[in-house]
Amino acid sequence: MAEGPPVTNVPVAELKELVVQDAIEQYVTPWTVEGAEVDGIKRTIDYDRLIEQFGTRRIDEEMLERFTRVTGHAPHLLLRRGIFFSHRDLGAILDRHEQGKPFYLYTGRGPSRGHMHIGHMLPFLFCKWLQDVFDVPLVVQLTDDKKFLYKPDLKAEQTYEYSLATVREIAAIGFKPEKTFIFSDMGYMGGAFYLNVLKISRSITYSMARSSFGYTDSDHIGKIHFPCIQIAPAFSSTFPSIFGNRTDIPCLIPCGIDQDPYFRLTRDVAKPLKFKKPSLIHGQFLPALQGGTTKMSSSVDSSAIFMDDSPNTIKNKINRHAFSGGGASQKEHRESGGNPDIDIAYQYMTYFVEDNQEIADLAVNYRNGDITSGEMKNLCIAVLQDFIGSFQERERAITDDDVKNFMNPDYPRTFACLAKK
Repeated sequence: MAEGPPVTNVPVAELKELVVQDAIEQYVTPWTVEGAEVDGIKRTIDYDRLIEQFGTRRIDEEMLERFTRVTGHAPHLLLRRGIFFSHRDLGAILDRHEQGKPFYLYTGRGPSRGHMHIGHMLPFLFCKWLQDVFDVPLVVQLTDDKKFLYKPDLKAEQTYEYSLATVREIAAIGFKPEKTFIFSDMGYMGGAFYLNVLKISRSITYSMARSSFGYTDSDHIGKIHFPCIQIAPAFSSTFPSIFGNRTDIPCLIPCGIDQDPYFRLTRDVAKPLKFKKPSLIHGQFLPALQGGTTKMSSSVDSSAIFMDDSPNTIKNKINRHAFSGGGASQKEHRESGGNPDIDIAYQYMTYFVEDNQEIADLAVNYRNGDITSGEMKNLCIAVLQDFIGSFQERERAITDDDVKNFMNPDYPRTFACLAKK
């Protein structure tokens, strides 16, 4: 299947220049996500603009229909609602599946001091579904090294401990160690992984890295080198215990659109190194409680719902902080209705409520004023309390042995698809 026009790379350095012009352009990089500002008013993230800037392809109805035809599964709600909205070469992965050829899934997480928030969960929920649909290996990179490099107040030993806690959270989503390898960069680096890092690092000049990520003369060498480490898991020979010495197995990477600069560079170096280019599916950001102009952030407690929040904490955060699309008063809302497109309680439910008709009815009833902002918040609170409560029960059941099994590169992992070329 044709995959559209050639990819247009938009380096972070150029995106910075776009921000300066009239101070209206949105700013999306691996480190910062900010909506545009127009006449002093912050706007929500324009994902159509990102597709244009990054040179990706929208996941359209034709692609969703092909996905259903090839896999025999209806698209996940995150696909059919356009939350995972953009791709690079998804058609190539579907081609391989049709032909019975192997591929694997790759995603990652920067471990942190506390629990993940609900926005962090989305790629993992989606990966779990993709793994079930395709029955393929999943590798999960925990970038504790990057956390150490970017957070001068942290010790390396601390960030490694964060990784161990993160494995518990990922395991609680429902993954199995027989199909999933979760690795800490600090713990797994060496051997074939490090060999690929070396090959990649010799293929990327400082000029390429600076153009892609906007590095400055004050950035230390660890930051500049780190992309080589995030790139390496996109190549199958990084994992000899799963794939042997094969270099002909590509991966599919579900990730936030802000991570695309890493993988544009990955695709650039793949061919010269005789590796397969990865394919990508890009997700939207779960907006902060305060609204869709920025994403939920672990460093701002009032912006996020965390996976260890109590039912009462969830209730208080939604009631106090969730931006409302309702009228200025209940009377005005009943008369004129509200706007679900900017209402955070409604928006969160679109990520977690499976029933399309229920979501559609909520939007209609909110627009015509039959559902108030307070009622919408109460519905959202119940959905999140149920989702997070179930997760917490599963997390409590994860043992130290489970963590070791997920992180053991030699744990038995066999896949029938790997027998095919």
